[in-house]
Amino acid sequence: MFSNASIAGVGFLAVGLVLSAASAFSSAAAETVAPPPVKIAVFNFELQDDTPASALLNQATSSTASIDRVSREARRVLAQSGRYQVIDVSQVHPDPAKGKTLRTCDGCEASIALQLGADQSAIGVVQRATQTDYYIVIRIRDARTGKVVDQQEANFAGSEEGWPTGVRMLIQHQILVDRD
Repeated sequence: MFSNASIAGVGFLAVGLVLSAASAFSSAAAETVAPPPVKIAVFNFELQDDTPASALLNQATSSTASIDRVSREARRVLAQSGRYQVIDVSQVHPDPAKGKTLRTCDGCEASIALQLGADQSAIGVVQRATQTDYYIVIRIRDARTGKVVDQQEANFAGSEEGWPTGVRMLIQHQILVDRD
């Protein structure tokens, strides 16, 4: 038979093993440090107005202020995610685009981002199909290679006041998701 002292000794041994294992696990977890945020240059979004009204009037039917709000929201959401450090692009004049939009300059935004010290570049387009139907496309490139590392798009319905919400939803649910 076992005495109470030997049972207590086995109990202390079991507690010691559990504490030792927990300590080893927490040490391993402490060594798993999150990588530093990726430096990303988020360029101003561009508007592609394909609405019938735009074709009739031969001019965009959306305000520049709406696109500015979309750009600010994209930068805010990416920065708040902790995965990205947004690099200021406000003083950049995209000379490499040479009269083209960034979305049509064949990746020239990556070299601009690299000059700014960024690891990646991001461009976005709001493509307005009708007064209440629009698409948002976001393309992220590696600044060193120019290779597209992520491109996401989604269709939304609503007026231009909702565009910042659309870009936030696209980033949160398609760009920032963990893909295994």
